[in-house]
Amino acid sequence: MLDQTEFHTDAATPANTAASAPEPLSKAILAYQWIKERITDGSFSPGYRLVLGQIAAAVGVSQVPVREAIRLLESEGLVTFERNVGAQVAVIDADEYVHTMQTLSLVEGLATALAAPALAPHTLQQARAINQAMAECLLDFDPVAFTRLNREFHTLLFEACSNPHLLDLVDRYWVRLGTIRESTFSFVPGRATESVAEHTALLDLIASGADPLTIEMAARNHRLATVNAFLRQQHRA
Repeated sequence: MLDQTEFHTDAATPANTAASAPEPLSKAILAYQWIKERITDGSFSPGYRLVLGQIAAAVGVSQVPVREAIRLLESEGLVTFERNVGAQVAVIDADEYVHTMQTLSLVEGLATALAAPALAPHTLQQARAINQAMAECLLDFDPVAFTRLNREFHTLLFEACSNPHLLDLVDRYWVRLGTIRESTFSFVPGRATESVAEHTALLDLIASGADPLTIEMAARNHRLATVNAFLRQQHRA
């Protein structure tokens, strides 16, 4: 947890300061969004040290709202704090990665199945174009670009889901994966290539009007295949 001496402010959270100090709240959220974006897109990789002064200067705010933003990110599990080290992007261990992926396979699989009937032909065409771009990424593999395209691909398939609670869960677990996805694709040989092929199969199922359970299981198994590849690699290591 954060060192309360180092990161103490008069306002414990944005929620209880909204009425009396809306401007600091606004700056805290701005800093929060700025840091979170860089964590999820891989710019701030696991273990990256978050230096308050540098972030404050980049965002154009004082260090106070940056401290508050770091507290929020710590509560979400995206940032950790170590005495004598400071705040840094969380390093997710193998067990946490597996648990996150297993959970995501369930909620994303169901969200994809529920969204499938609402997907228009042009949406599927757009998804195929993204998957083709992912295939081209494999020629000179760029994990960051591949990750971005992968998120865009899956978002197209599940965002039409009519259950907002399910979508909220999917988003939360994607954010968790955002801190480690680049290293996963780099670490598991061949998984990125397999992922592109599985995307094509999933799109074909949706386009053919397959039943929801078949689509759900295909989406779920696609996610679990990455988990299994990771576990095999861990076992060999």
